[in-house]
Amino acid sequence: MLEAGSPAPQLVLEDTDGRPVRLADHAFLLYFMRSTTCPVCRRHVSSLAEDAATFEAAGVRVLVAVPEDRATAAAWRAKHEIPFPVLTGRGGTPHELVGLSRAVFCALQRSGSILVDAQGVVRHAHSATLPTGSYDRAGIAAAVAALGAPA
Repeated sequence: MLEAGSPAPQLVLEDTDGRPVRLADHAFLLYFMRSTTCPVCRRHVSSLAEDAATFEAAGVRVLVAVPEDRATAAAWRAKHEIPFPVLTGRGGTPHELVGLSRAVFCALQRSGSILVDAQGVVRHAHSATLPTGSYDRAGIAAAVAALGAPA
């Protein structure tokens, strides 16, 4: 998993329409769901939606990454009216690209989030094997607030 202060990897993922999404041009928060069927992860996405105005005011684009294929991601996004772009990998999963490998005998997909500033530096990174610990709402809020703080 990435660490705060490290340069963000040059990620190119794919949205649910099949368009490439390059993540190097703006500040972003990328939340990695364990799966689209995970009820805890879905609650975390709801929390992100509740905080959307704060992210927007800070110039942070919110994105959701899922390990499933594009068709599954598109169906889930439409069914649940997800207000954010939902991304999949173009070769491998988005999770693998940032070091969120499977854990516990490769049975559990790790989940978490990364916040990257407009200069491409990771400002917050958090992950967990169990989805209940994968969303650090307070840590993300503090990191987003620090983006606008004077240097």
